[in-house]
Amino acid sequence: MARTIVPPTLLLVLLAVVVPVLLTPTPLRAAPFQPACTDDLAPIRREEYGGGRIVDITHAIHPDMPKCETAHGIGRFLWLRLSMANGSIANFSELKLSTHTGTHIDAPGHFYQEYFEAGFDIDSLDLGVLNGPALLVDVPRDKNITAEVMESLQIPRGVRRVLLRTLNTDRQLMWKKECDTSFVGFMKDGAQWLVDNTDIKLVGNYPCRSLKTGQRQAWDIRLTLLASQTTWS
Repeated sequence: MARTIVPPTLLLVLLAVVVPVLLTPTPLRAAPFQPACTDDLAPIRREEYGGGRIVDITHAIHPDMPKCETAHGIGRFLWLRLSMANGSIANFSELKLSTHTGTHIDAPGHFYQEYFEAGFDIDSLDLGVLNGPALLVDVPRDKNITAEVMESLQIPRGVRRVLLRTLNTDRQLMWKKECDTSFVGFMKDGAQWLVDNTDIKLVGNYPCRSLKTGQRQAWDIRLTLLASQTTWS
């Protein structure tokens, strides 16, 4: 078998080219860095990952965000306990608010005691359900979400995630300090129709209680959705 003999001079040249490349450390672009004093500081907001775009539909938390059963909003929720401006070695914040503040999802343990005791917290939810394409549907502005309304929306089979845009959005209820109980929400027959006639596993809807009934009935609607492993926010 014929062999190719590499001249020593050429071998040295190749090594001279390759070695510096191997020894040069690869910069960690995602890691924090120490900026020069002349740099214009501005945080980078990343919304594109791997060629796909992520749309964040959560509401920014602010003191005047509505809170159930109060007209005063959530109030102050963030404190700066240590400040570099005051001589501390680092900035240190403390955050305190209800787990039902703003855009949120109820964990299974919120409604089932046995699930709560077994540790079915928010981290037990399926991220494959919580992330992905969703269908945005406009709900008739003068109606609650009944079985009749759900049927009229004509949501096709195969849709797993749906966002219901209602009169609540038009009224900007998430920007009002008081919790407005005149909101549009699910009725029990609407929730049951969704379970029986669609493939939906994630429902996005406002507000403090997106279930338009008394508290006991509202719980029954939640249980209707959760029993079919449907997550709602």
